[in-house]
Amino acid sequence: MSKSIEKFPQTLRPRRLRINASMRALVRETNLLCTDFIYPIFVISGKDKKEPIPSMPGCYRLSIDNAVKLAKEAWTLGIRALEIFGLPDYKDEIGSGAWDMNSPVQQALQAIKSALPEMVLIADVCLCQYTSHGHCGKLCGHYVDNDSTLELLQKTAVSQAKAGADVVAPSDMMDGRVAAIRQALDAAGYVNTAILSYAVKYASAYYGPFRDAADSAPSFGDRRSYQMDPANVREALKEASLDIAEGADMLIVKPALTYLDIVHRVSEMTNLPVVTYNVSGEYAMVKAAAQNGWIDERRIVLESLTSMKRAGAEMIITYHALDAAKWLQK
Repeated sequence: MSKSIEKFPQTLRPRRLRINASMRALVRETNLLCTDFIYPIFVISGKDKKEPIPSMPGCYRLSIDNAVKLAKEAWTLGIRALEIFGLPDYKDEIGSGAWDMNSPVQQALQAIKSALPEMVLIADVCLCQYTSHGHCGKLCGHYVDNDSTLELLQKTAVSQAKAGADVVAPSDMMDGRVAAIRQALDAAGYVNTAILSYAVKYASAYYGPFRDAADSAPSFGDRRSYQMDPANVREALKEASLDIAEGADMLIVKPALTYLDIVHRVSEMTNLPVVTYNVSGEYAMVKAAAQNGWIDERRIVLESLTSMKRAGAEMIITYHALDAAKWLQK
């Protein structure tokens, strides 16, 4: 026995459990699964369209036929949920395209549900893509009026449930919207349609590429009067508590990477499933660095997604879903 070992006896050696890949897998505390992912897609009118989104490499605006093809690909990779965003054919002051049954989102819901009945379809409930001013509700001057917006969100959610949405996801951040939507869904007979609430949505700079993709940037001002201040933690717990009380079935914390402390705090205070949204800006930065050869994209993505689960998220909305599912299968 060497003198160094005699001098420094080591009865506990954590490295024993890191000795090889099989051992590391055996004792791994957090496992990333394809079924953890919710894949967000953008749909448009027309046929055989696949428009690249320059700020989000690998993502596209898809016509309904191509959205169905993509949904089938996702299913074969083990992804069991999609969130559907759409670019409408028209915009107006109140965003009436959001509840038009002929709009791309409603059409995509019907088509994908028909092709893949078991795929969980989540519809975004918000008006920003549909309003001529780009804000998430009905305006009173330059102020987004909370209570009159609730009626429009109710119409939107019911139309999406009618089209085949299993889950509606209000992302507008109006006060009382979960209760209003639950009331409207139940009254229309959609008692089994779940509500995945964007309970904690910060007014973040990380949304830029999404607004490009969905053509949803506000024409004036910003959304800080209804989305949350990035500096606040207690407010996040208050927002989550209110949505739980109003009947939310699941909760979202958005964005993900710079808010993992919030993901953890919310997961600790509720027994509802917690979801985090790995948003467009987070995605675009990784893609840009990977295209320049500065990072190992596969390792960075899987490490980042694992961190979200480790923080307490049970599901992750991510544009990396297809790539990550392929890597996990290998």
